[in-house]
Amino acid sequence: MEKPVNILVVEDDDDINRLLCGILRKSGYSPQPAYSGTEALLYLEKQEWHMVLLDLMLPGMTGEELLARINRQGSYPVIVISAKEERQTKIETLRTGADDYITKPFDIEEVSARIDSHLRRFARFTPQTGQILLKHKDVTLDPYAKTVSVNDSELSLTAREYGILALLMSSPRKIFTKANVFESVWGDDFLGDDNTINVHMSNLRTKLAKVNPGEEYIETIWGMGYRLKS
Repeated sequence: MEKPVNILVVEDDDDINRLLCGILRKSGYSPQPAYSGTEALLYLEKQEWHMVLLDLMLPGMTGEELLARINRQGSYPVIVISAKEERQTKIETLRTGADDYITKPFDIEEVSARIDSHLRRFARFTPQTGQILLKHKDVTLDPYAKTVSVNDSELSLTAREYGILALLMSSPRKIFTKANVFESVWGDDFLGDDNTINVHMSNLRTKLAKVNPGEEYIETIWGMGYRLKS
């Protein structure tokens, strides 16, 4: 029997929470509703999750605060579903570590498709036991445990950041175009949305630099894309 795909639905509106849980069940996933940030935190600490659907305006603990906590303890995808439509809010939420941002009111089919897409990408970078470690300079990536460490200091990466680094480290000498990165990690056609890739690449570089400020790990090849810096 296959293990259930556990998805935490953090939404204080009962109708929307039920709707999202229904979408997940219809797709064969196992949803767990939570109606406040503090309730969600209890569930997060209780078991392993494959994804979190997260509202931002929550009682007890805001979605932004919960997202920061999630980033410190997990590397599963987080999709924010919020009524906040401001562009700056979306950018800041992506910078904080969200993997996607969907505004309310949402289209049921689109939400379902995005959930499936994120889970496929997440599974792609969750290889089977026995796969060798990937190493570059003082960075070690364990594809099985989905951990990344620099000089034995473990990094806390989002699923997107992990996916980007795993892609680059899978072919250290290859130059990956933005279309390569987006289509491999996001699983969708690249339509020229540079900002999405730039935000996640910047976050990844910042986290690497924070652990080892004297080293540069990823270089931009202007007009072409990205690759690991030798």
